[in-house]
Amino acid sequence: MSTNAPALTGAGQPAARGGAAAPSLAGGRKAITAVALALGTFMQVLDTSIANVSIPTIAGNLGVSVDQGTWVITSFAVANGVSVPLTGWLMQRFGVVRTFVVSVALFTIASLLCGLAWSLPSLIAFRVLQGAMSGPMIPGSQALLINVFGPNKRTTALTIWSITTLVAPIAGPLLGGYISDNYFWPWIFLINVPVGVFCVWMCWTNLKSQETATRKIPIDRIGLALLFVWVGALQIMLDKGKDLDWLNSTVIVALLIVTVVGFVAWLIWELTEDHPIVDLSLFKSRSFALGTLAMCLGYAVFFGNVVLMPLWLQSNLGYTATWAGLVSAPSGITAILTSLMMGKLLRRFDARVLAAGSFALFAFSYFMRANLTADSSYLVFVAPQLVQGLAMGVFFVSMLAVAFDGLPPQKVPAASGLSNFLRITAAGFATSLITTFWDRRETLHQSQLADVVTQYSPAYQEALGQLHQLGMTGQGAAGAITQTMIGQSYLLSSLDLFYASAWLSVLMIPLCFLVRRPASGATAPAPAE
Repeated sequence: MSTNAPALTGAGQPAARGGAAAPSLAGGRKAITAVALALGTFMQVLDTSIANVSIPTIAGNLGVSVDQGTWVITSFAVANGVSVPLTGWLMQRFGVVRTFVVSVALFTIASLLCGLAWSLPSLIAFRVLQGAMSGPMIPGSQALLINVFGPNKRTTALTIWSITTLVAPIAGPLLGGYISDNYFWPWIFLINVPVGVFCVWMCWTNLKSQETATRKIPIDRIGLALLFVWVGALQIMLDKGKDLDWLNSTVIVALLIVTVVGFVAWLIWELTEDHPIVDLSLFKSRSFALGTLAMCLGYAVFFGNVVLMPLWLQSNLGYTATWAGLVSAPSGITAILTSLMMGKLLRRFDARVLAAGSFALFAFSYFMRANLTADSSYLVFVAPQLVQGLAMGVFFVSMLAVAFDGLPPQKVPAASGLSNFLRITAAGFATSLITTFWDRRETLHQSQLADVVTQYSPAYQEALGQLHQLGMTGQGAAGAITQTMIGQSYLLSSLDLFYASAWLSVLMIPLCFLVRRPASGATAPAPAE
């Protein structure tokens, strides 16, 4: 059975080589090791968000469109998602410490290569490598933090780990924006290098004596290969479909066939394999199946909006990358504050009610965005982000409590790996879909505006007269009007997607109540963001 976490003792500690629990670290060694482990998580989560606000800068520097630049986000997300199911096998085969340290080392090397990339294809290739190498970093850091602090301070370890996963999304847009505006974009990846070196050195020095037991177990190579094929083909199809005119392109049709055939073959293989890379029997649990579906759909809508907002701000509203980051970052603050209260909330309220409440908050934040205008103030743009942060703080923990309710303890690691794989993959697909629909809706709105605002219409003549008074004549004035129409078209397209996101969130609320009521006081593993 595939897992995404190491085999743990009953106290939550990895078992030492001899089968007995290794002694926890103490004093300064414990503190500095905990910092190094937290930084491992921080780097991985940071790199899921740091590029979001930098895409226009990266695309412009590499001479490609912003749409093509979004591959920098989706390539990392999909590669990371596909690598997650392999994590459990790696940790059982080579040990948690060795797997984590090697993962961080390879992630650091891939970050260096991303910073040295000379073209978009090379950057995408290195981002795929970076995402693939990062699979064990989050579950590894979580398990090792618990080991460092010991079973009596498990809550402290998970609190440090959880806060780290919430701080990183705040720092990502801020760092990405500041670096893009003031330095050269490769530094959004190169800053990982010294942090990664420190993390590898400290963790290996202090934890190599506490390596977990290892055992030779079979790996589902065919299942892993088929998973990579159909997920990769689907992602490429979604990313290239818009540029190649979808089913009018032979390439897109071929990718669709590969996706369908690959998925069916993978499904049949996993259902008949004795040691599947993904344990599909988990879907026999109604709570897990519906809870995971709701979590993936909710996260896809959320992540699509996380990508769309900075693109719109920078491409059409004149925001710099730094200011786009300052718009996005406040959501992390309210997310942290809310997550700190989730333990008490889960003990007092039905997790299904909290999950439904998170969808309601998401919907409210998207409805708020649907009322934005091109000249809205900074605070008006930030307000929906603050509400979104409240939703984030409730969403992850409550949805995991709903989805994992009733699962046997030995099934939880596999369930965590599967839910993370699906959630991360959904985020990659959402990025492709929302940018495609953004451009398609813009084209529709621009054609509708062009039908109304012709060179003979009163509105066009009035605008032309105002531009003439400002000293603009001829093609310059006509070009300015066209740019205004394009800006308005992207505004209307963005509002369409915000409305769609809001209603999708509303429609997902009933899913939360189709599962059985979780046990009183049910909790869930801290979520990986």
